[in-house]
Amino acid sequence: MSEMPSPEITKTPAKAAALTGQIALFLDFDGTLVEIAPSPEDVKIDRRLPGALEALRQRLGGALALVSGRPVGLLDEMMTPYRFDTAGLHGAQIRLDGAEAPLAAPSEAIKAAIRKMVRFANAHIGVIVEDKRQSVALHWRLAPSLADEALALMEEVATEIGPSMRLQRGKAVAELVPATASKGGAIKWLLQQDGYVGRTPVFIGDDITDEDGFAAVNAADGLSIRIGDGETCARHRLASPTALRHVLLAAAEGGDLTLESFLQG
Repeated sequence: MSEMPSPEITKTPAKAAALTGQIALFLDFDGTLVEIAPSPEDVKIDRRLPGALEALRQRLGGALALVSGRPVGLLDEMMTPYRFDTAGLHGAQIRLDGAEAPLAAPSEAIKAAIRKMVRFANAHIGVIVEDKRQSVALHWRLAPSLADEALALMEEVATEIGPSMRLQRGKAVAELVPATASKGGAIKWLLQQDGYVGRTPVFIGDDITDEDGFAAVNAADGLSIRIGDGETCARHRLASPTALRHVLLAAAEGGDLTLESFLQG
């Protein structure tokens, strides 16, 4: 893996002096707010973080949203007792101001794909199926030698399902998601809603699945930040979730949250 570039912004946003009240903050969850875990249910959250995000939401006039591949309900459990605006399932599920669009029942094609994935997982130690109803992910972080087989299976079931779903790859995971859903699309939609419109967007993520979100924020003259190394269109980097939490906690404890807060993180 190539060395992570110096955490210097490669292109300064036009609104680099944007203040707290002018920012709309969008945050990925796994690998961004929390460290990646061997399996999704093993994730540990810093218990200071939900309260800090609530404090920042108040300072941002409500313009803070989680943008994640996780379902909204699971993110709510992690953030108890707070409920944030959330784009879950890579944008297939959005809750704004407490109102959440209902999810359709999973199709028969998705159910058939899940059965194949479960059979594969049952036959290979360390492979995990994560059923999110509208999407389904296959994880092999605990069985890296099975990456080629796992990807081949996911490509097979994606072909069987057809154009209604797309195959999305991440770090030791591949996921079938609705073809119309994306983090970039969710961010664009949120930026048109009351409380977000007219603000400078900041999106922070860590994975291939966040790249269209970075692109959407770049197009809006905002600040895109990738956690860690790897090829990216994000214009800035932070070294780790720990570095990001330091920025967020410090701002919540009394400092203003500006674009410069992240550039110095």
